[in-house]
Amino acid sequence: QVQLVESGGGLVQPGGSLRLSCAASGSIFMLGDMGWYRQAPGKQRELVARISSGGRTNYADSVEGRFTVFRENAKNTVYLQMNVLEPEDTAVYYCNAVGISRGSVNDYSNFNVWGQGTQVTVSS
Repeated sequence: QVQLVESGGGLVQPGGSLRLSCAASGSIFMLGDMGWYRQAPGKQRELVARISSGGRTNYADSVEGRFTVFRENAKNTVYLQMNVLEPEDTAVYYCNAVGISRGSVNDYSNFNVWGQGTQVTVSS
């Protein structure tokens, strides 16, 4: 079993900053891509940013230049630094991770897991 625990959401004024964190734990053999998605009320979940195990990143056009995704592989943790926040960034933010887990001896399986979500509200 692999779990993701997120933290760092909250209420911030327009133009402000927040940093989200997501730590993976459990029977991780190899941790691959990690990323952040968001879902606003009445909208579909959308990609915000992703980062590979090697550090390659990609961003949604709407956050390019304002958000930065980075990770600490030794801690199995991914972060999302959000600057110049706008009301349109208000959403529940979800962490996602893929990789390979290890159960008993020689028992490996792929995983694709989500965090519980953390609310980000940008409002004056």
